[in-house]
Amino acid sequence: MYGPPCKKHGTTTQMYKILLSQPMYLVAPVSILGIDLAFILFAITLAGVALLHHRTLEVSLAGLGAVLAYKLLCTDFNLPHHLLHEGKEMLNLFALLLGFAVLADHFEHSGVPAKLPHYLPDDWKGGFVLLALTFVLSAFLDNIAATMIAGGIAHVVFKKKLHVGYLAAIVAAANAGGSGSVLGDTTTTMMWIDGVPAGSVINAYVAAVPALLISGVVASLQQHRYHPIMKEEIYSAKISVRRLVVSFMILSGAVATNVAFDFPALGVWLAIFMGSFVITTHWRVVRRALPGSLFLLALVMSASMMPVEQLPPASWHNTLGLGFLSSVFDNIPLTKLALKQGGYDWGMLAFTVGYGGSMMWFGSSAGVALSNMYAEIKSVPAWLRHGWHVWLAYVLSSFIFLLVCGWNPQPPHR
Repeated sequence: MYGPPCKKHGTTTQMYKILLSQPMYLVAPVSILGIDLAFILFAITLAGVALLHHRTLEVSLAGLGAVLAYKLLCTDFNLPHHLLHEGKEMLNLFALLLGFAVLADHFEHSGVPAKLPHYLPDDWKGGFVLLALTFVLSAFLDNIAATMIAGGIAHVVFKKKLHVGYLAAIVAAANAGGSGSVLGDTTTTMMWIDGVPAGSVINAYVAAVPALLISGVVASLQQHRYHPIMKEEIYSAKISVRRLVVSFMILSGAVATNVAFDFPALGVWLAIFMGSFVITTHWRVVRRALPGSLFLLALVMSASMMPVEQLPPASWHNTLGLGFLSSVFDNIPLTKLALKQGGYDWGMLAFTVGYGGSMMWFGSSAGVALSNMYAEIKSVPAWLRHGWHVWLAYVLSSFIFLLVCGWNPQPPHR
């Protein structure tokens, strides 16, 4: 092992104390053009996720292994201490991701999503109302669940003929709706778990609502010209009150145990198990959600090992830039880096990294989830050409936020 040389000491105990207090590594830390190799490995991982979207779990795990190997071999990184410090947050996030999959399944089978199309107007405004409902649902479920529900409804009411611009708007509406709620997006849930008060992100709606209006109106007109809404064949579903009650129990459990124990996943899973005695729980959804949850967890763990002291200082223009970066790199690890660094306006950050991921289909988990239903959105040129209104809405709404709320960085929340 290489490290600072030791002087002679009178006892073996003193020598061990000196050795343990010094950085121990096999190879000196590496930087390229002044950038720590950890950041470069992380960037390669994110690029791999963007390019190899069918192998995201494998890429994220390989990237985690590369970052961890570098940290252990070339720095004084203490893995047991890191796991002790970050373990609770990681476990909480992982359990919440799986728990919210169960929540989404309960709500999907409650009969409410099947009833919603009956209340949609028959012209272009019907498409906009569906986007608005997606926005609202995302605040209470999460953006992935809201996107899948909206995609399913759109599949029926538009006879499987969806404009790419409208599909982009579904993703954008879900990400916008989740940006101001700690239950609505993995990024805001991470902030909540990390200690950011729930009220600190709610002002993200100052930007999210205009974004919904700008992108939603344009996309609804696109869809209406492409294929108008058709509702006559939608069946009448029966509402399951018990599933709705269990859904409410899960949400309430998350809030209650976060306040009491700083561990919202505990309340989520207590409610899920209690609900399983009342209504059938489809445990298979947990198995389906496992690969995606592991993928996100691997990215977050990689981000937690980044040397944040080398990041640019938190500012409104850097926060705006993170939103553009979020369109090509997953917003989960970007949020983790920002939380580790601190000093952000959390409301603006919640909007930029959340909504910013909508500017490309692979920029957010909601977009990736919708691509499993509609393969046509995996064309980057088509997304950029028809979903231009999402980019426009991001820029205009970000400046609306700054004009109304200003830039209010908050001190470290830990």
